[in-house]
Amino acid sequence: MSEVLVVASKIKKLIKEKSGMSTSATVMAKLTEIIERECGKAITTAQDAKRKTVMDRDFD
Repeated sequence: MSEVLVVASKIKKLIKEKSGMSTSATVMAKLTEIIERECGKAITTAQDAKRKTVMDRDFD
């Protein structure tokens, strides 16, 4: 696994404000996995479209 790609304090704050719940430390690693996977899909979509730029539309 690579470095964590999310700001833990921001995620924890969001979850706390929306639900009043605490956030497990393992959430950041899981969110990083999800971000890496989705970025990989977006990269493939951009490459298939013969672009060198990943755009918002490349994420479904």
